[in-house]
Amino acid sequence: MSKTIINTKKAPAPIGPYSQSVMTGNLLFVSGQIGINPDTGILETKDAASETTQVMRNLEAILTEAGLSFTHVVKTTIFLSDMSLFTVVNEVYGSYFSGDFPARETVAVKQLPKNVNVEISVIAAR
Repeated sequence: MSKTIINTKKAPAPIGPYSQSVMTGNLLFVSGQIGINPDTGILETKDAASETTQVMRNLEAILTEAGLSFTHVVKTTIFLSDMSLFTVVNEVYGSYFSGDFPARETVAVKQLPKNVNVEISVIAAR
């Protein structure tokens, strides 16, 4: 199995021992992204909508670096700090897709890195 590590400066650098994404075969596995603005290094935590928008921008930057887009996404996982954020996050998330939505699960967890409210990972297929 061959794999290619794909990173971009247009998304936040990993905050641990992992890569932004890994391509193997026709599949791209994108690590969970949080709302860090890569230009400033600051978390976008004004509200759940702005935080989710930054997460989606980070995912988009990584997909673009791999030569893909949201149309290639086949699976997403959304982690929330509280299910009360579901509606707001879902609205922002949904605006990045048109029609043929990917498979997905959304779960609430006790705590996320840097105490953010939203983390999203994706799998895309070429």
